Amino acid sequence: MTPLRPIVTRACSTFGKATAKRTEKLVASPAWRQSLTFSSQRTFSASAHQPKPDPTDVYHAGLRNTVFTNECEISSESQTIPIFRVLGYDGKLQAGWQPPFSAEECLERYRFMVRVNVWDMMLYNIQRQGRISFYMQNQGEEALQTAIGNALGKDDHLWCQYRELGVLLWRGLQNNAFTVTNVLDQLFSTAGDPGKGRQMPISYTNKETGLQTICTPLTTQVPHAAGCGYAFKLNGEKRAAVAFFGEGAASEGDFHAAMNFAAVLKSQTLFVCRNNGYAISTPVKDQYAGDGIAIRGLSYGMDTIRVDGNDFFASYIATKKAWELCVNESKPVCLEFMTYRLGHHSTSDDSAQYRPAQEMSMWTQPGIDAIARLRSFLENNGLWDEAKEEELRKEAKHSMLQEIKQVENRKSVAILPGIFDDVYDVEPWHIKEQREECRQHLKRNSQHYDMTKFQGIE
Repeated sequence: MTPLRPIVTRACSTFGKATAKRTEKLVASPAWRQSLTFSSQRTFSASAHQPKPDPTDVYHAGLRNTVFTNECEISSESQTIPIFRVLGYDGKLQAGWQPPFSAEECLERYRFMVRVNVWDMMLYNIQRQGRISFYMQNQGEEALQTAIGNALGKDDHLWCQYRELGVLLWRGLQNNAFTVTNVLDQLFSTAGDPGKGRQMPISYTNKETGLQTICTPLTTQVPHAAGCGYAFKLNGEKRAAVAFFGEGAASEGDFHAAMNFAAVLKSQTLFVCRNNGYAISTPVKDQYAGDGIAIRGLSYGMDTIRVDGNDFFASYIATKKAWELCVNESKPVCLEFMTYRLGHHSTSDDSAQYRPAQEMSMWTQPGIDAIARLRSFLENNGLWDEAKEEELRKEAKHSMLQEIKQVENRKSVAILPGIFDDVYDVEPWHIKEQREECRQHLKRNSQHYDMTKFQGIE
């Protein structure tokens, strides 16, 4: 059956009862991968063929449409942005839709989601055991992470926040460039970490997959992604910069500066918001009064879509469409994924202190939970059962335990390179002096330091 294409909403301007809307509904198409096409140019009534310009032209600057009214009404409503969904709570596809993957591909992606779920919980547990210092979970967001990882281009640059483990592993596992071993090297600060153990855990970096080093201060990566996407545009490159952030980060000034920059200059940037309900302990009702984050994309004049982040198929289709629009028409797109953070904000957090128990039980229902929903689809089609589920989870746990045993005992990078290397391109005299002072100090006082976990002094 020919699938319907998702609704992508354009910006509108509203004043009183006079409303100008630009909404395009994507109609049935035999090729759902066909790129989205709709204009984003302002329209002026004057032309070279008119002897005199329309007087209303002066009002067009900075507006999408010029509409006048003689009724003095202060607007309080914005257009409704629907949540794009194709897989129902019962694991059945809505009418007109077919899965964007074959049966075997669906199974492969489901297995990956389950493995990420198991591995993520184990990484949380080893922090609780004191074996690593810090961790941030991904529980509840496995579907959108896996979907986005599948939909992006291999040459894209990723500007992640800290809750994108599934995106990174899916991309990395395709060419063995970023694996569970790389994750553990970073978490345990071994010599295998490209960051040499300088960054706090979960600050991954990987050149081969286009992953820029994760920086934990909130929202700093979003302006970088806007600039990176602009560079891709100027160079005529068919790739995108992808900025990941939560709805809490969207309250930072960096978010607004980046969105406006990208919208005005048409950066090839995807702005991916994970609206998971909480900014640490602050619920969305205390974060903003507007209609989520997607409406902000529209207000900046950016093509925008809101997606059910617990629907693996919808998340993939929407991201793929947005990516095609971004690189083919060279402009930014804002995506808001509606999901829920099932885990604590981090290992420094206890969400039981601010989240009601019934809220968690609602989001873990089989039809709403992301993994359970895709499992229902597979079971409905005779592709999965409980025995396979148990075997998969057992295998995932065993493989991670083996990896932890191997990585945990690896030494960290030597002390002096770990401290002094990579600060300057050419090391200046004062850094050389400090390096030598540190070397002599460690030699004189080695009995006071446990250096067994390092490869050496230098």
